[in-house]
Amino acid sequence: MAKICIADNFPVVVQGIGSYFKNHPEFEISSHASNLKDLLDVLHLKKIDIILMDIELTGVSSIRDIKALVKDFPSTNIVIFTTVSEKMYAPTAIKAGVKAYVNKSSSLKELESTLRKVTEGKTVFSDVVRKQIELLGRGKKKERLYKKLSTREIEVLRYLNDGKKNKEIAEILGLDEKTISTYKLRLLAKLSVTNLVDLLSKAKTLDII
Repeated sequence: MAKICIADNFPVVVQGIGSYFKNHPEFEISSHASNLKDLLDVLHLKKIDIILMDIELTGVSSIRDIKALVKDFPSTNIVIFTTVSEKMYAPTAIKAGVKAYVNKSSSLKELESTLRKVTEGKTVFSDVVRKQIELLGRGKKKERLYKKLSTREIEVLRYLNDGKKNKEIAEILGLDEKTISTYKLRLLAKLSVTNLVDLLSKAKTLDII
């Protein structure tokens, strides 16, 4: 039986998944964690077959944290279960070693099917993600720059590309306008540009937007 640790910020998600898989013949929800530190504690104490985690788990700042989990716990499969769109983050997550990427809009039955495939040794992702991965694989420089960006930074970048102002993005994401300005400054620095026009142009060249 595959032992699963749910790593999610929201108790209702943990309870809902736990209820669905209660007395399941193939899967056992053996633990849960509400932040990255707690997740690491669980992994050091127990044998976990699958981590079912939200990419926005408290303490996870970038793809590097996911990559570290893959490296440090090679026998544990990571399945991302999140509201962040797969187009935005799945390609880098899969390339980092994540075994599947499932949106929280999916049914629990779909999640169950994905977990089963993962236990069979398969990596589960859509054709959209496959194409994105191929684009990312075109150059090491592109890949390095892409991986520097956090989930939230990529999200802000996409809204900027849609023509939204800082205030609008702040309202959508439920953040302070100054926080969005900070994200924009980080994006400029990470992509080595000095203005919004060049930022969006470079992001398009890297196939991020």
